[in-house]
Amino acid sequence: MPVVLQGILTILIGVGGCIAYFYFSNLVLDKVIFPAKGENAGRNINRANQVRPWLFLFPAIFVLGLYLVYPVVGSLIRSFYGRDGQEFVGLTYYALLFSGGDFTRAFLNNLLWVLFVPAASTFIGLVAAQLTDKLSWGNLAKSLIFMPMAISFVGASLIWKFVYANDAEIGLINAIRASLGFENPIDVLQIPFWNNFFLMVILIWIQTGFAMVILSAALRGIPEETIEAAILDGANPWQLFFKIKVPQIMSTIVVVWTTITILVLKVFDIVYTMTGGNFGTEILPSYMMDYFVTSKGYASAIAIVIMITVLPVMIWNIRQARREMR
Repeated sequence: MPVVLQGILTILIGVGGCIAYFYFSNLVLDKVIFPAKGENAGRNINRANQVRPWLFLFPAIFVLGLYLVYPVVGSLIRSFYGRDGQEFVGLTYYALLFSGGDFTRAFLNNLLWVLFVPAASTFIGLVAAQLTDKLSWGNLAKSLIFMPMAISFVGASLIWKFVYANDAEIGLINAIRASLGFENPIDVLQIPFWNNFFLMVILIWIQTGFAMVILSAALRGIPEETIEAAILDGANPWQLFFKIKVPQIMSTIVVVWTTITILVLKVFDIVYTMTGGNFGTEILPSYMMDYFVTSKGYASAIAIVIMITVLPVMIWNIRQARREMR
């Protein structure tokens, strides 16, 4: 079947299926289960209205249970069994994880990503939001900064492979080095420790646009009265930005920060595409994939650790988002 036709059929079946589900489920609820007739008509209407929201929620709950809850429970159970899935090994894999070695390095690399990427993305996005709002061609600048968000992580990694290429004719870094008189090209992805930061730059490049858009909306929501009052009191542009504007959008900054943090804890594509986790760039998701085929129990234990690491940040993010909506 042609891909275009397959896509059209998928849309038609998906949309049609949703419409059919909501129509017939409401029909059964109102006509069969709780018919609005007879002496119990009023009670049936109230009961139907109480059940109706669950009809709308059921598809989402079912999909979340099937694709989220079930895999989590299955991974937790699998982490207690050996490679063949038959021998019960208890907490052996978890003890092995925290005994040191490659897992510790991957965990520390992930911690480095968490400390650097959200901070850099949020700060650069905040500065970009402030500067572009002051430019006559600010919307064009915002579009250009936001454009990397439309690129997949793999696509962005391939683009940056050319930037980091070990060739002065292709790689931007080595071209700059050659123009400064350095003859021997270097592979920046093989420089211990610093290669992690070169990989982080890719994610910062992608996420800066997201941070800029959200923070730009927050900056525009600041009451003009507070800005005018600060200007009348003699505040300079730096004081106006850091002491007046930033404190008023701090809750939005925290939400952006934690959202990017959650993404960082799950990032896999960039490291796998650029280095495959070699040269000391291993992080928890790529480390998990290394053992996914050879030892599903060990890989499942790593997945549970990643989930536990992400969970507090997600809870904090949800709480901040709810507080922002009040």
